[in-house]
Amino acid sequence: MKLTYLICISLVALLLKKPTAPQAPISWLSVSEASAKLEKEKKPVLIDLYTTWCGWCRQMDKKTYSNKSVSAYLNDKFYTVKFDAESRSPITWQGKTYNYNPQYRVNEFALYLAHGQLEFPTTIIIVPGEAPQAIPGYLEPRDIEPLVKYFGEGDYRTRGFDDYHRNFHPSW
Repeated sequence: MKLTYLICISLVALLLKKPTAPQAPISWLSVSEASAKLEKEKKPVLIDLYTTWCGWCRQMDKKTYSNKSVSAYLNDKFYTVKFDAESRSPITWQGKTYNYNPQYRVNEFALYLAHGQLEFPTTIIIVPGEAPQAIPGYLEPRDIEPLVKYFGEGDYRTRGFDDYHRNFHPSW
């Protein structure tokens, strides 16, 4: 009798539990897809510069880019690109083609994005018409929030990041 009662209570609790909305993963684009979208609508581009052997890159995928607040914000405000720095395929960006560089064992596009300072992972933010901003290293959701909101909300147009960051109130 007691066991039947406990089973019934457990079933009722399961039925009453609100289903959680599935998390929308980041809509990663290729470089060419992001470039094409920029032609139609201008908005910032976030590039996850990674390598297949990078443990911190995998950790950032698992912990930061899979965070529901991070993914929802990036999907809304950015064109997001995941780019393997060691890609051997030619990449065309803003009318210039970048090839694999055997001397550095990376694609020249990665060198361009990171201003020659390769570290993995590196988060690249490109505002249309401006040079890439490279933020090297692993970023937790709390670390990436002020960066993406600074560019995503357009504050970069009116004040420096230090001033913005001093007054920033995190919500993730």
